[in-house]
Amino acid sequence: MLNFDNPKYAMKVKEIPTSLLSSIGLSLKSKHGLTKGKKQIPVVVSLASIPSRLGIVGLTIRSILNQDILPKKVVLWLHKDLKNDIPQKLAALEGDLFSIEFSDYHSSHRKLVDTLRLFPDNVIVTCDDDMMYRKNWLSKLYEMHQKYPSYIVANHTRCISYDSNGKLLPYTAWEFGSKSCKTENAVLPIGAGGTLYPPGALDARVHNRALFLELTPKADDLWFKAMALLNDTKSILAENRGKDPIPIWGSQKVSLKKSNIKEDKNRTQWLALMEHFNLKL
Repeated sequence: MLNFDNPKYAMKVKEIPTSLLSSIGLSLKSKHGLTKGKKQIPVVVSLASIPSRLGIVGLTIRSILNQDILPKKVVLWLHKDLKNDIPQKLAALEGDLFSIEFSDYHSSHRKLVDTLRLFPDNVIVTCDDDMMYRKNWLSKLYEMHQKYPSYIVANHTRCISYDSNGKLLPYTAWEFGSKSCKTENAVLPIGAGGTLYPPGALDARVHNRALFLELTPKADDLWFKAMALLNDTKSILAENRGKDPIPIWGSQKVSLKKSNIKEDKNRTQWLALMEHFNLKL
């Protein structure tokens, strides 16, 4: 799910200079300058991208390499059709720390599903391909993981919400997680701000591609939430959230916002999950 639905992540006119200056600052740093002399932590950072963002996703990668601590690995998933279209500036970042992997399907579920296949016993942090993450973004998430090692930790959440008769409300009525949800199981991690998954957090059915493409073709966050519930894994909003990530200027030419938010397809996809797995919050 490309989660640009939260107003705090939307690009405002006054934020354009910050975005452009951050882009220039990251672009001017050498590969060695981004990573030298930093401590590594046992975390894999994973994201997926699409053709229209190939020219800018390198900025997201640079912001991850520019963290105050380094992950053990950064993985970017692209469709196999893009193997010969990798921009030179993006390819130049590859090495022991960062790799580009290729999938045979387009869905954004691959940013976690395929990385789980490669790194099944690792902490995995997922993020979006249209943001520049602040230097303490990863260290703050890992700090929360150390405090709550069995929980899924997210910097951005919503509360899956029902009316007084138990009917699922439209997605736009699902409150942002600045306050506690009515029930702990209702906390829905949203990908834009970054989400940390501890090892073994999700039900083994997370890998069922045919099923997730049938039930949640445009809503990977909902699929992962269902897999967490089936595995009795709790999700929490990070207590130590820093400044919001910086949207990359020009990155929203292609977005799922229209269909998922305006057409309320997040609600219909969650209903499909509830019915198939007999989920109850």
